[in-house]
Amino acid sequence: MKNANTSKSLATATAFLTSRAATTSVVGALSSLSFTLRDPSLLPLDGGGADEKTFSVFNPANKNVIATVESMGKVDTTRAIDEASKALPSWKDETTGVQRGAILQKWSDLLHANTDDLATIMTLESGKPLAESRGEVSYAASFLSYYAGEALRPTSAGGGIIIPTPFSSGAGAAPRGTLLAMKEAVGVTGLITPWNFPLAMITRKVGPALAVGCTVVLKPSELTPLCALAVRRLGERAGLPPGVFELVTSDTATTPEVGDELCTNPNVKKISFTGSTPVGKYLMKRSSDTVKRLSLELGGNAPFIVFPSADLPAAVQATLASKFRNAGQTCVCADRFLVHSSINDEYLSLLLDAMEKQIVVGDGSEEGVTMGPLITSRAVDNVMEKIDEAVSMGARVVTGGSRLASLGDNFMEATVVTDVDPDSRLWKEETFGPVIALRSFDTEEEAIDLANDVNVGLASYFCGGDMGQVMRVIKRLETGMVGVNTGIMSTAVAPFGGVKESGLGREGSPIGIEEYLETKYVYLDS
Repeated sequence: MKNANTSKSLATATAFLTSRAATTSVVGALSSLSFTLRDPSLLPLDGGGADEKTFSVFNPANKNVIATVESMGKVDTTRAIDEASKALPSWKDETTGVQRGAILQKWSDLLHANTDDLATIMTLESGKPLAESRGEVSYAASFLSYYAGEALRPTSAGGGIIIPTPFSSGAGAAPRGTLLAMKEAVGVTGLITPWNFPLAMITRKVGPALAVGCTVVLKPSELTPLCALAVRRLGERAGLPPGVFELVTSDTATTPEVGDELCTNPNVKKISFTGSTPVGKYLMKRSSDTVKRLSLELGGNAPFIVFPSADLPAAVQATLASKFRNAGQTCVCADRFLVHSSINDEYLSLLLDAMEKQIVVGDGSEEGVTMGPLITSRAVDNVMEKIDEAVSMGARVVTGGSRLASLGDNFMEATVVTDVDPDSRLWKEETFGPVIALRSFDTEEEAIDLANDVNVGLASYFCGGDMGQVMRVIKRLETGMVGVNTGIMSTAVAPFGGVKESGLGREGSPIGIEEYLETKYVYLDS
C-alpha cells in the first residue's frame, strides 16, 4: 500500500541522490539479443566497440545463442569498485532508512509489473519452466519489499542499543556516562551470485545491503547475466543513483580475475557469495589478506527422511517439490532419501506413480512442462557418472537413469536409484540433478547417523507424525535449516544458511541484515 509520505520520501531521495551521485556507472554492455520482450528497454543493446570482448549466452534447452554480452575483467572491476566507493558517502550518510526503503519498495513493484518479461529471460538463460521462473520473480521481489521495511527498524543502520552504565564517580555516587552500541553500514560490498536462481540470489543480497546504506558491486554467473542486467535496469528506474549498484559481467576466462579483485581490493569491505564449497573456500583464502567480512552460502547434500508415522501421500508430494524443482539444481534440493524399511515399498510405489503423472520434461518455455534441462551437457555427464558408479557398487535404477537425447544434450530423465551405497559419490556428494538416491533404514538412530555423515549441513527434511520424534530429530540433524512434512521452506522472512562446510552467515530475515552492519561502541562521559 502506498501513501503520500512514502511517495514524498521516494521523490526526495531520488532528487537528492541524483544531484550528488557519481557521474558514471559501470555495467556490462549487451551487444546482441535473439528474442523480444514486451518492454525491450529492459535489455537495451549497447552495440559495443569493435575491440570489445564479448561472450555468448546460451539457451540450455537447445544450445542456441540468445545474447552476446561484454566480457569484463580486472580493470573493469577496479573501476566498478571505485565508482561504488565514490557513491558510498551520499548513499550511506545522507539518506534515511525511509528514503532507501521507498526505493527498494518501488523496485519490488517494478519486478512484479515486469513478471512476464523477467520470467521469459530467466527461462531462456537458465532452462527452468516458465511457472518456476514466474515464481522466482515473486520470490525475488519479496526480498526487496522485506528489506524496504527492515531499513526503518532499530536493527538497521543508525539503530542500536543503549547499555546501562557500570561507571560512577565513586562509591555511593550516581551513575556516570552513557554507553551506546550503534549500527553502521559495512561499506562497499562484493556480491557473487549463481546461475540456478539468477534473480532471487541477487535481490537476497542486494536488498539488505542497500537497505542499510552499503553500495554493491555484483558479479553474476557467466551462464545467466541477462537477469542481472534486467533487474539492475529496474533498480535504476526505481531511483538507484549511479555508483550504488555496479554490475560486472565476465565470461569463464575472466571470472577468476574479477573474483580476485573483489576479494583483494581494500575498498571492498565484505564479500557475499552463493555457490560451491570449493569456490567458497578459495574466496575465503583470497579475502584473508584484507580481513573482509564474509557471507558464504555453499553446497548442500540434503537428507530426506520418511518415518513410519508419516502421511505417505503428503511425503511423496514433498519429495517431488524438494527434489525436482529446477531439475534438482538447487542447493537445498533433497539428494539422499532415507525411508523406513516397513514403508519403503509403499512409499516407492506411490512415488513412481506420482512421477509418472506429474513430471513432464521438456523446453521450459513450452506449456505444461514441469522439468527443464540441466544447465550444461557437462552437468548431465557428471550426474550420469555418479549413477553409473552407484550401480557398479550395487545400486538399482528403478526408473529413469538415461539421457533424453531426443530433447537435446542437456536433458535427462527424472531418476530413482535404490540401495545406494553410502560410500558412493551419488550419496556422498551434492548431485545437482534430478536423481533420488534412496536407501532404507530400521531405526531412528541409524537414520540420523546416515543423515549427518557428510561434511556439509545446509538443509534437511523429514516426514513424520510422532511429535516426540519430530522434536528429537529437529535437534539432532546437523543442518542450518530443517523442513518438517514439507519439501520447500525458503522465504524472505526466515534465516537461510548452513553449518559445517555449507557456509557462514545467514540471508533473509532480520538476521540477514546484520551481515551488512558493523557495530560501533560509544562511551559518552558525563
